[in-house]
Amino acid sequence: SVSASMQVSGQYSPAGEGLGMGDFWLYAWLRKVSVITAHVVALGFTVFVTLLSRTGTSLFSWHPTCMALAFCLCMTEGILLFSPEGTPFCFKSRKGKIRVHWFLQALVVIGGATGLGFIVASKNVSSLPHLTSWHSLIGVGTLVATGCQALCGLCLLFPKVLQISSVARLKLYHATCGLVAYLLATVTVVTGMFTDWFQGIIKGVVWYVFVLLPLFPALVVMNQITSAYLPKKKFTT
Repeated sequence: SVSASMQVSGQYSPAGEGLGMGDFWLYAWLRKVSVITAHVVALGFTVFVTLLSRTGTSLFSWHPTCMALAFCLCMTEGILLFSPEGTPFCFKSRKGKIRVHWFLQALVVIGGATGLGFIVASKNVSSLPHLTSWHSLIGVGTLVATGCQALCGLCLLFPKVLQISSVARLKLYHATCGLVAYLLATVTVVTGMFTDWFQGIIKGVVWYVFVLLPLFPALVVMNQITSAYLPKKKFTT
């Protein structure tokens, strides 16, 4: 845990070198507020998309619902679960967090595959061509990256069985691939708001607000992962 090592002078801070104690506590407080806000945005945005989709009214309506649940909610919570600033889950042990992380990431894979199935079926029924927009192309890249990070995570569960020589390096690969998958998912969500379906429902200033919303959890997630894996520098008292 990154924050567990930030207890006394001479320990490490992902904020960088030269932070005084007062600045450090302000930085820590801002990080905590940011993480809480990211949880709220992830949940609120998912609920909004689910309501907007009118789930069950058509084959297509299941696509945004499944994808929002998978990538906006489950993937976000699966990563923020390891945030030093806290999580809605009550697990304190790392083993418990890893189990919840795996459960949420399994839901990501299932939700992503289900959402893909619904959009393919919807286009086939409507006789529409596939992969004709940036949203769909980046979406495929997101699913591929998600599969890769899931495979890395699976290898981390059985390092001895798979005779993995460097678990630390594999953890870095897993985190990096997960970050790439999350950022691709964010871009996919944003490009989805440029589709005729979304722009036909949400217009004006509200549209711009919703375009910006997914970017906030992405920044928090990116900060969390880079802070955990990039070299840390000491702060001063």
